Amino acid sequence: MSEPTRRERARAATDREIRQQARTLLINEGPEAVTLRAIARQLGITAPALYRYYSSREDLVHHVRMDICADLADDLTADLAGIPESDTVQQVLTICRGFRRWALAHPREFSMVFATPRGGPDDLSADPFGRIFLSVAGQVLIAKQISPPPDDTVPPAMRPDLEAFRADLLSTIAQTGVDVPGDILSIGTTYMILQFWVRLYGQVALEVFGHFPMLISNTENFFEVMLADLVADAGLNVD
Repeated sequence: MSEPTRRERARAATDREIRQQARTLLINEGPEAVTLRAIARQLGITAPALYRYYSSREDLVHHVRMDICADLADDLTADLAGIPESDTVQQVLTICRGFRRWALAHPREFSMVFATPRGGPDDLSADPFGRIFLSVAGQVLIAKQISPPPDDTVPPAMRPDLEAFRADLLSTIAQTGVDVPGDILSIGTTYMILQFWVRLYGQVALEVFGHFPMLISNTENFFEVMLADLVADAGLNVD
């Protein structure tokens, strides 16, 4: 492979500066501050010059989201390094706790990635965080460590959406290198995974945005109780 030219290195350096400046504006001033004009002003270039790198603000925001997810994924990967691959239950717990810890420490990044309507191609299953989350889910499925609800207990009105979600899960998990047979990922299992994520995300979002009920004085204890309920409902055995 040939070495990058000076022009290519300069372009890559400028690209990193653009994304870093976008991230700085996000952290310091919020998502609404991330505009091409503001970034150009901070970098001392013209706004039209940014279109050589990104076709629109939405394109830039998409790449910033992926950068944020990659950082979160790196944090979780480091956490998982100390957990034996065979201990999938602890891996699940580690990812859930790590996700909450990161979200509380990075509220504006959390908001941009997980709480902003998106029209582009980025979603949970496509980002680095999603791949880690789903690869562990795949290991749990292969080990058959969960007790999903029977398919006939799934609300009929939800089945079309769950069928589509199931297909996406199988494809995404396969991309992580984990081959989950289709008969293992049933509709009931898909429903359980969706409920798991919604409940996990729900508590974390309430904490991040300061909307947790005032009567709850220790949200970490509440989170641990909720997490224990989640893994118990999934049929996972915690030592």
